[in-house]
Amino acid sequence: MQLSEDIRKKVILFQQTEITEYHIYKKLANRIKSQENANILDQIAEDELRHYNGWKQYTKEEVQPRWFFVWLYYIISIVFGFTFGVKLMEMGEEAAQVNYSAVAKEIPEAAKYQHEENAHETQLLDMLDEERLQYAGSVVLGLNDALVELTGALAGLTLALQDVKLIALSGLITGVAASLSMAASEYLSTRSEKTSKHPVRAAVYTGVAYIITVTLLILPYLLFENYFLDLAISLTTAVIIIAVFNYYISVAKGESFKERFMEMAGLSLSVAAFSFVIGYFIRIWLGVEI
Repeated sequence: MQLSEDIRKKVILFQQTEITEYHIYKKLANRIKSQENANILDQIAEDELRHYNGWKQYTKEEVQPRWFFVWLYYIISIVFGFTFGVKLMEMGEEAAQVNYSAVAKEIPEAAKYQHEENAHETQLLDMLDEERLQYAGSVVLGLNDALVELTGALAGLTLALQDVKLIALSGLITGVAASLSMAASEYLSTRSEKTSKHPVRAAVYTGVAYIITVTLLILPYLLFENYFLDLAISLTTAVIIIAVFNYYISVAKGESFKERFMEMAGLSLSVAAFSFVIGYFIRIWLGVEI
């Protein structure tokens, strides 16, 4: 079949996408420890290779993979988890498939390939399971509590104390004590629920998430002398942490980013604003001057 130049360019792009993802899936399948997940990724890789060969029958051309993206998604998958990496890649592929309907007018198999990409691979990806996603709830607990509590505490302490060293000291003591408390609470909660999650691991995920958040929020007070600037940086950092984590969860678990982000950001900033005002009035009421 003689393809038009426009359709030929689209098909070659599809070829390149398929062979690129074939290599990504194969690398990930050889990397991960779970044999079940490795088999899932191997099956997806073989589907991608079959699609590549199907497109090649029309173009009669060998296409090289985009090795930059092969290594990019491979590294992302290693750092952030293969479930996140694979689903992020699939989101990019969905955006690239908008031309399938146009190609289907000349190549009947295009509709079949699109259906397989949208249905079959989605079904396989939903089967992927990973420890860091099992404990996402524990991370959410640590992050959310640290963001709400520390942004509120720092806002109140900033106006009440007006001294960066005292604010940092008070914030660190509050944060470390709260992180240990939250980790212990998560341990007891997970143990009593009788879930598949290990209580100690759940406690560690909660505690570590809390400590990292506390460190990032208090860091400006250790670097800059202007406490209003420090508070602004801390609140901005809180919003960035919320955005990054919720983007991760929205991709990995297929949940709404906007809804989760607005809820967490609104809660944290509202508490911070309320605490800021409370800190001012308490300082006036007690007549504290530092």
